[in-house]
Amino acid sequence: MPVFVLDRKKTPLMPCSEKRARLLLERKQAVVHKMAPFTIRLKERVGGEIQPVRLKLDPGSKTTGISLVQEEDAVSPETGETKKTAHVLFLGELEHRGRRIRDRLSARRAFRRRRRSKLRHRKPRFDNRTRPEGWLPPSLQHRVDTTMAWVNRLRLLAPVVAISQELVRFDLQKMENPEIEGREYQQGTLFGTEIREYLLEKWGRSCAYCSMENVPLEIDHIHPRSKGGSDRISNLTLSCRPCNQKKGNRDVKDFLAKKPDALKRLLARAKAPLRDATAVNATRWNLFERLKRTGLPVETGSGGRTKWNRTRLGIPQTHSLDAACVGEVDRVVGWTCPALSIRATGRGSYQRTRLDAFGFPRGFLTRTKTHFGFATGDLVRAIVAKGKKTGTHLGRVAVRASGSFNIRTVSGIVQGLSHKVCRLVQRADGYGYSLTNPSISNGKESAFLPGMNAEVSNARLG
Repeated sequence: MPVFVLDRKKTPLMPCSEKRARLLLERKQAVVHKMAPFTIRLKERVGGEIQPVRLKLDPGSKTTGISLVQEEDAVSPETGETKKTAHVLFLGELEHRGRRIRDRLSARRAFRRRRRSKLRHRKPRFDNRTRPEGWLPPSLQHRVDTTMAWVNRLRLLAPVVAISQELVRFDLQKMENPEIEGREYQQGTLFGTEIREYLLEKWGRSCAYCSMENVPLEIDHIHPRSKGGSDRISNLTLSCRPCNQKKGNRDVKDFLAKKPDALKRLLARAKAPLRDATAVNATRWNLFERLKRTGLPVETGSGGRTKWNRTRLGIPQTHSLDAACVGEVDRVVGWTCPALSIRATGRGSYQRTRLDAFGFPRGFLTRTKTHFGFATGDLVRAIVAKGKKTGTHLGRVAVRASGSFNIRTVSGIVQGLSHKVCRLVQRADGYGYSLTNPSISNGKESAFLPGMNAEVSNARLG
């Protein structure tokens, strides 16, 4: 995986290979600046030759794909046409915590209403707050803020000169009613539609009947049209050709009569709400306006073009690789490099008590977040010489005032480690990191952090 490079004045240079970074660290010509994304800082060099880098984004409701590419225009000797080649420098998948924010706000609102109804009564105050223009709910605003935070962070690590964003558009009314037209659209906002793309995301790109993946899928009616079924999105699903032919014009209840569990799961999924599509529709223009404020040229592309690029180039479907295929591109090189999985974890809570099932305080939490020089969320390495937990444990730490810490590693949680065996690797920044391989369809996790080999992991932060 490429390593980010900064000069002595922290100006971003072109990323280098892991081998070159290892040699620079061994020769004491560089120090580790940041562990995730892995970044080194040169001790003597100031400035240098750089090539333009483009930052590409594939916004999603749960995960946003991020890629850094170096673009190169080459003239084809056969046709004489100029083709754009994208050399992948970095891949990342940013996992949002918008749903957790929504659930916590809902729980807080329920607790507050219960306390007010049972303990005291006051005059109701509805709609007593004004919302500024462009206001978004906290769960949606979080998606925009975290995406912009990583846009700004990557601009400090690489010479980014342009940005590309996929503008995904879902026509929610047409999904519910394909026959909608004319004045009926006055009941809501009109967006473009990509029904097949929505079905692929909704059904996990697999057959709804046999769960077969990586096969051609056809759109099928759950309740057949010959028996009164409609074309609305809740009546559409995806199936492979054998299942589609076997089902014929039978109702899904007759087709899956001998598989009640599969029938129950399919019907529940068919009625799934359009929350993900709504979240993308609500945040896409807000994110676009925020990207334009950076002063960099912003290129936009549709979801259909992204899929066409990915299919034409034979690239697997992942969030980070979708980002590399956004916009105008004729060739993608180096897309098999690992992707950095970035999970938004937050920076802790201001809450000073625990709550019981009814929302009342239970016990008290310490006001000091730092114990023995460590804070919850810090990336640490614990080297245990003897006992049941012998070995080296790398992960995010949960601290206690007693000095007995827990460390969340890739393989699980290691409990009861003394603070004396812990060594700080990187301070908490509100995110958890792991390394995945995008060339594998299920995105298997291969390591906790990039560059964690013997030479680099033993180097001190500069």
